[in-house]
Amino acid sequence: MKMSKSKGNVVAPQKVMDTYGADILRLWVAATDYSGELSISDEIIKRVVEAYRRMRNTLRFLLANTADFDPAKDAVPLDELVEIDRYALHLLADLQAECTAHYQTYEFHRIAQRLQTFCSEELGAFWLDILKDRLYTTTADGKPRRSAQTALWHAARVLAGLMLPVMPFTAEEVWETLTGETHGSLMLHTWSELAADLPRDEALAAKWTQIRAVRAEVQKVLEQLRSAGDIGASLQAEVHIDAPAEAHAALATLGGELKYALITSQASLARIDGGLGIHAKPSAAAKCGRCWHYSDSVGRVSEQPEVCARCAGHLRGDTEARLFA
Repeated sequence: MKMSKSKGNVVAPQKVMDTYGADILRLWVAATDYSGELSISDEIIKRVVEAYRRMRNTLRFLLANTADFDPAKDAVPLDELVEIDRYALHLLADLQAECTAHYQTYEFHRIAQRLQTFCSEELGAFWLDILKDRLYTTTADGKPRRSAQTALWHAARVLAGLMLPVMPFTAEEVWETLTGETHGSLMLHTWSELAADLPRDEALAAKWTQIRAVRAEVQKVLEQLRSAGDIGASLQAEVHIDAPAEAHAALATLGGELKYALITSQASLARIDGGLGIHAKPSAAAKCGRCWHYSDSVGRVSEQPEVCARCAGHLRGDTEARLFA
């Protein structure tokens, strides 16, 4: 089964096993600590198949959203990327260093575990979730979307390289889809080459660690609203955050883009001397039929009455300024 750049249906677990059984068995071996006894059963293999499927779906997302991206002419210089994209590449650099060290000591189970958690937590539950707004709603060739695609392209290269010793067929498939036949086999490239350009910024990482901690607390409050039936998706909510000095300093740098990092339609912020306080409520505004944000500007643009003013601008080809998220 070809790992197409176009969006496709999620592959069923049995189909995954039938098609990629060799890589799945290699992943089972790699994920098992060989210093003890190796166990195998139908249940264990099912768990490995599910882990493989999640990683594969992450790779499919990366490829699908770089389908119209040519790094030779579309890439944004790394020092000009939207801030969250630079942070994502910092995380990739950390992953690269960590996995390289584990490979050198033959700790394959740590590599398998780290790749799984990176795909599900740092990527799926955080960066890629936030990225969807820029990928799907901003101008196709505008800098906000091209910044996202530049980072996704680097992520696909690095992840394919790190997966290669464990899942060679999958990694080669990713590489061929990403580069065509212009760069030969992935096995002809080194990890240091694939990750050579990844920026590292410890101050930026510390800032986004603060933001992610607050974001996790916001998600808990939104889940309570969702459970109560007050909201459906998080974009239906408006959030106000009362934050102590350190958290406030990190959040305040995002300005009006805080709502994008939280994936809410509105977000406001105030500094307090006490602990963190989060207040959320359903938005009373109308829902944009394009970006799904709830906005008072929906219906105000006569030629595009079903969308918000921001989306109306995107449809005209206006380029949105996005610096942080």
